[in-house]
Amino acid sequence: MNIIENISHDFNQFLTKNFAIPQDLLNKCSFDLNIDPAKADFGDINANCAMILAKKLKTNPRNIAKKIQDNFTHDLIDKIEVAGPGFLNIFLKNEAYQHLAEQIATQKNRFFTSDTLKKKKYNIEFVSANPTGPIHFGHGRGGIIGDVLGNILTFLGHDVTKEYYINDAGAQIKKLGISFKTRLEQLTKKDIEMPQDAYHGEYLQELAKETIKTFGPEILEKSETYLANYAKEKMLEMIRKTVSEYGITFDVWFSEKSLHDSGAIKKSLELLKKRGYLYKKDNALWFKSTEFGDDKDRVIIKSDGTPTYAAPDIAYLENKAERGFDHIVMMLGHDHHSYAVRLESFRKALGLKTALTIILFQLVKMKEGGQQVRMSKRAGNIVTLDDIIETVGKDVARFFYLNRKADAQLEFDLDLALKKSDENPVYYIQYAYVRTRSILEKAKFEEYLNKIDNSDAKYINSSEHMLLKKIASLKQLLEHIGESFQTHSLAYYTIELANAFHSYYNKNRVIVSENPTQSRGRLLLIQELKKTFELCLDLLGLSKPKKM
Repeated sequence: MNIIENISHDFNQFLTKNFAIPQDLLNKCSFDLNIDPAKADFGDINANCAMILAKKLKTNPRNIAKKIQDNFTHDLIDKIEVAGPGFLNIFLKNEAYQHLAEQIATQKNRFFTSDTLKKKKYNIEFVSANPTGPIHFGHGRGGIIGDVLGNILTFLGHDVTKEYYINDAGAQIKKLGISFKTRLEQLTKKDIEMPQDAYHGEYLQELAKETIKTFGPEILEKSETYLANYAKEKMLEMIRKTVSEYGITFDVWFSEKSLHDSGAIKKSLELLKKRGYLYKKDNALWFKSTEFGDDKDRVIIKSDGTPTYAAPDIAYLENKAERGFDHIVMMLGHDHHSYAVRLESFRKALGLKTALTIILFQLVKMKEGGQQVRMSKRAGNIVTLDDIIETVGKDVARFFYLNRKADAQLEFDLDLALKKSDENPVYYIQYAYVRTRSILEKAKFEEYLNKIDNSDAKYINSSEHMLLKKIASLKQLLEHIGESFQTHSLAYYTIELANAFHSYYNKNRVIVSENPTQSRGRLLLIQELKKTFELCLDLLGLSKPKKM
């Protein structure tokens, strides 16, 4: 428990003892670090408990606030002020910040985790683009959300599996085989036309040329099934390379085909039938999705005996539950909103206790020269995630995709992404990190600044308070992301941390030979700031440059 949490704990105990409030009401009370420089006059900690308790106690919130002001004391609190209708502004003594700086220095990354966390086993499935071509640029958004969420949950202490679902069964693979075979035939019989509904991308033309070069025209003697599988494996190689260059490592690549081959689909459907959620109509098998709020029941097995895409998804949910996951998280495009509701219906119908969260992310639009970019491969514009990574680099690609709430449309500004200036948030953050490294390197040449450690926390003064609060607030932020899955909050935080540091650096000299004790306190802060930047950059999957 850090010093801020210690004060919060004592404050809550005071409320419980003096106002006899239940825990659920206490949980609604905020006790937040004030990390807004523009509101520095409103204290170091802001509490709204008087406003929350007023209704239960049937009294004016200012009366409650005044009672707290007059009776709650703590060795590290300087004063408490009542503001507005009953808000409490709490001002800390400098000693509180010295304790805080010492704890951050001593505990390092452990400072940002909790010993009381109830650890869970998470399965996070994301990207999962069909293995029929390269990953589209729009998949980059779901990719970064899933990857960063996995990083944060792992850091907090949970057991996380990042999973890619390979749609390697069904009509799209058959179509891939036909498309690939046609491209092969076109290299030997030039009058062959591509079917209207085939995959027309240039990637299959390149693969066909490579295949003919390796195996010769004899490859066309192979069956369509063989060619479909060959093309699928080549597409998967391409996808694996792309996600690797994007900074993502998947723990599991799960084959949809395995659900068909193992009998898992049949087993899951038998369970649903036994539970009374399937019925026959017009020679098709239907799921009673209206019992779970859907506008109509849904076909699971068509009248010709072929399964819809829902059938393997039902088995896939059960498979994840059988693997012991406490919580399943999936990233889907916003156009899958209705299907997200259906997945929850499947979970309930199967009787699974495993929690399910569907994160829906909005579309991504490209802007260049102030104009929206039309996505046309023929015109040479960016259409794949590979193109994005090659154009702006992995770091910028990842951050730009994350720097907006998932449910808000994202406009990817190529002009801004290519800038090497403070206007580019990635450059701005990494420059702040490099600056902390530079300051610490410079200090090594001063003998009186050797061996900065947690004992130098006693030299912390008011100039360092705001930055220390900003650093400390990362713990609560990460815990919040662990519950809400709002990964964009970390991107926002990292920009704000860089901004707070640049502002501090412009106002305060860190190394001042005539004031060695002040310099030691400030260098301790810079060390802690550097480590916080490193943690954020690692969680975001961004590089940590030594120079810029």
